[in-house]
Amino acid sequence: MRNILFLLAFLFVLSCKNSKPTDTKIPAKNSETTQDSSGLSAISTKDFREFKVLDSKNLTQEEIWEAINPQLKDFTEEDYNRLKQFILEKDITDLQINRTRNKFTYEELTKFYLYRIRKFDRENPLSLNSVIAVNPNVIEEAKLRDRDFRNKRRKHPIFGMPILLKDNVNASNMATTAGAVVLKDNFTEDAFIVNKLKSNEALILGKANLSEWAYFFCGDCPSGYSAVGGQTLNPYGRRIIDTGGSSSGSGVSVAANFCAAAIGSETSGSILSPASQNSTVGLKPTIGLVSRSGIVPISSTLDTAGPITKTVRDNAIVLDAIYGYDKSDLKSLDTKKSQAYYEKPSLEALKGKRFGAPKRLLKDTLYINALKVIKSQGAEIVEIDEEQLGLPNFLSLLNLDMKTDLPIYMESYANKNIGLRTVSDIMAFNLKDSIKTMPYGQNLFKGIVNDKGDAEYLERIKDTLSINGKQYFDNPMKTHNLDGFLSINNYHAGFAAVAEYPALTVPMGYTGEGVPKGLTFIGKRLQEKQLLEWAYVYEQASKARIAPRAYN
Repeated sequence: MRNILFLLAFLFVLSCKNSKPTDTKIPAKNSETTQDSSGLSAISTKDFREFKVLDSKNLTQEEIWEAINPQLKDFTEEDYNRLKQFILEKDITDLQINRTRNKFTYEELTKFYLYRIRKFDRENPLSLNSVIAVNPNVIEEAKLRDRDFRNKRRKHPIFGMPILLKDNVNASNMATTAGAVVLKDNFTEDAFIVNKLKSNEALILGKANLSEWAYFFCGDCPSGYSAVGGQTLNPYGRRIIDTGGSSSGSGVSVAANFCAAAIGSETSGSILSPASQNSTVGLKPTIGLVSRSGIVPISSTLDTAGPITKTVRDNAIVLDAIYGYDKSDLKSLDTKKSQAYYEKPSLEALKGKRFGAPKRLLKDTLYINALKVIKSQGAEIVEIDEEQLGLPNFLSLLNLDMKTDLPIYMESYANKNIGLRTVSDIMAFNLKDSIKTMPYGQNLFKGIVNDKGDAEYLERIKDTLSINGKQYFDNPMKTHNLDGFLSINNYHAGFAAVAEYPALTVPMGYTGEGVPKGLTFIGKRLQEKQLLEWAYVYEQASKARIAPRAYN
């Protein structure tokens, strides 16, 4: 099974180079580079436009908005248009400035986003299917932020900001479905990171769609599809441009200005891919910096949550609000001292820094242009040959981890009324109504069940992958005295995953067909602050991001 899936992954990479849109006169441009087949986003063999399902068969507009509609009765199209200039495309810092200037209240900010989601997201010609649920209490919670706004105590910059969560993150008042019908009634307590957001007085706006089971379920489905949420679509090209996965709804909702910021999760590429595909900023932190407790898992070895935002500074603000030691997470890191990730970095942060640029990426014109910007800010680019290392048995690591980790989540964090525990249990449930639960099949779940590796075998895989991942970056960094590694999108996500190193992608422009791409900074363990500083300088110098035009 593992060999078959690796072959499928390889064929997927080849098919990406020659795929043609089926509903547009603009021809698809052959990819200038191919991404590594090690990330989860390379597993699918399904062309993005080969949809069996667009709109959800398990969720309606009425279900999403039933509790909120009465609370939005006093918010009109006139209110929405009046507030657009103060909210649309504004970063968190500008939103807070406009709040201080009384351009809007936190209640109005929240209603603006809710109104906008309802206006654009489902069952209309511009629908994106990026939001699965809204918090029925969020407007009342926003009123409390307005009440507390004038007090003298110091507030975190995320105070009053409406945040969407990928729908594998537990949050009270909303089901946590992972996009799966079996979890449609999975009402839970808050995950650790949600408690962190709330303690910093952010607002939980709702839940974002995702590739079902974080893209480790079907194996032959488009990214961005889930049985609960339907097919997420990219605002830069609906049904034309891939959303990336698995944090598809998080990337799309940020790009479309449906929230101030969003939370995604990554095992291998699941933040970096949708962030870059939707021209947003995505951070995959060092494993253990951000808690995983209360998040539906794939792999306790590799999973992490992380922010997806419009800007680098927003990303730093969200990271600052969610990181921290969690005693219930065995990989959680106690960093001993507080970071202020959101402190404005120096525009000199790139001066004198040395970055490795893999030679095979130098055929990509956007990447070449990005390197020119990096050099213009005082950094040195070193062209490197990549280490000839593989990621053997990567899928077995995921199979064996999920076989163990999913039952632990179901027992410890899921709603107690859900009796199912194992992958086999869920597969049997799906077979009862396969059209609604698994129109693309469940081949990756079959692979989990069929993988007979034992605990000793798993530990050997982990050791090999960890060594290979670290050497992949450490060897050229040591040889060339590098500060960091520069990639594209999620091309090196698999190696960063097994090394447990942080990676940050930031918009670097668009292909001739309008497909967004990201410049991805990869650093060593706990170098998040440096990555954010470097990316901020690049972002300010390049100003590459353009909002999706149809949604302005």
